[in-house]
Amino acid sequence: MALYFTTTQPAQLLARYKKMIDDKEVETWSYDQDGDFTHTPDQWRNKAWLRPVIETGRLAFYVIKPNGVNISTTVYSVYHGRFIESMLAHCDTLFTVGQATALPAASDKVA
Repeated sequence: MALYFTTTQPAQLLARYKKMIDDKEVETWSYDQDGDFTHTPDQWRNKAWLRPVIETGRLAFYVIKPNGVNISTTVYSVYHGRFIESMLAHCDTLFTVGQATALPAASDKVA
């Protein structure tokens, strides 16, 4: 349930996306004081969070579930699909590949 964006500039990609949220160019995602992203439409708000991690050659996002609630397949598929869509729409020149894992990755916090 992780997202990976292959890029030579992962910190720049993350900074650019946050700035686009701050500038209201991206309206359906927000990030909190920890830097974790959530989808903002009422139906999806705070159903999960995506924690960015700068890794060698990529920007990764790992899923964090709300306390005491399991994340359904529907929730993580919506978060994954819409986040990749948003990154393609707003930052496509800053990465070469965007991909999602189907099952939890080691750094996901879903248990």
